[in-house]
Amino acid sequence: MAATIILDAGHGGYDNGASYNGRREKDDTLRAALAVGQKLEDAGYHVLYTRTTDRYDSPFEKAQIANRSGADYFISFHRNSGPNPNTYNGTQALVYEAGTEAARLGKSINDELVDFGFKDLGVVERPGLVVLRRTQMPAVLMELGFINNESDNQLFDQQFNEMVDAIVTGVEKALPLKTPSRKYGVQVGLYRYESNAAYMKDQLESQGYFVSIRWEDPYYAVIVGREDSLDDAMELQNQLRQDGYDTLVVSM
Repeated sequence: MAATIILDAGHGGYDNGASYNGRREKDDTLRAALAVGQKLEDAGYHVLYTRTTDRYDSPFEKAQIANRSGADYFISFHRNSGPNPNTYNGTQALVYEAGTEAARLGKSINDELVDFGFKDLGVVERPGLVVLRRTQMPAVLMELGFINNESDNQLFDQQFNEMVDAIVTGVEKALPLKTPSRKYGVQVGLYRYESNAAYMKDQLESQGYFVSIRWEDPYYAVIVGREDSLDDAMELQNQLRQDGYDTLVVSM
């Protein structure tokens, strides 16, 4: 079963991100996300995007888009920047926490980018980043070299296709097409308005449940749990019914 991956092109719209000699981070990230997405789709993955045009969404909105999508993994693309041009260079993977599935994915991508030609700046914890903290799936933010470093820009521009191939190879090594296994959750409501779904989510979370909101056009589905087996999901369903909720077991 192919993983569903949502790709995020950092920044966008009025938020240019870092810039250098007229070059804008938001343009580089969109170019990379679209190219990586096309190659991942060609390889058999399901690919979604937080944006495909020059549009602004806040980091919180990007996390919401990802959570509503039901994707299995989130990868955000950025370009780094240093205080002085041509002082720092290299690729880096940012994750919420070390030793996680997200960190494994980030290391796999980063290793391939290092083999491709970037300096290795490693996998680094950044729990304060909203797109890593608020996403409900393993999330990685990739810094594709420094935008104010000529050698990194040369790699990005002159060997763009090879760089994209390196990223895709990193994903393929970390997430073989047979993974992830099917997950199950318990749907407790469908809402026309996201605010109503969010209210239900808050109520359930106050009772100790793990809750996500998934967009199922034209409704917002409130889903409890992310269970590895149908039996576990049915056990969770019984618990929710005892708490007074109407339920339906769904695959994720």
